[in-house]
Amino acid sequence: MMPQWIDVGAVEEVPLRGSRAIKVAGGEEIAVFRTGSGQIYALVNRCPHKHGPLSQGIVHGDSVTCPLHNWVISLATGEAQGTDKGCTPTIPVEVHSGRIMIERAAALRLAA
Repeated sequence: MMPQWIDVGAVEEVPLRGSRAIKVAGGEEIAVFRTGSGQIYALVNRCPHKHGPLSQGIVHGDSVTCPLHNWVISLATGEAQGTDKGCTPTIPVEVHSGRIMIERAAALRLAA
């Protein structure tokens, strides 16, 4: 039986107000974000607009700005902010003993 959670690394491997891209075998590339307050989020690593790599964007508050066309995406919901419309899938994430865990089923379901 496969575990429900995938360990994707230590919290300190993701810089404050930064991110890290992770390829999940059989799934989509996931962007793991760490806000200035230390909150951890995970999204599919593509903007809903033109599929820009969100992991290369600027993290501010609980949002990330896409590096291609400056769309602002909520890290909590994946929803585009302001007048932009679209949504990036979110991945459930938990932190256990300083390790970032993403939900396996959600990461793999997105690849289907």
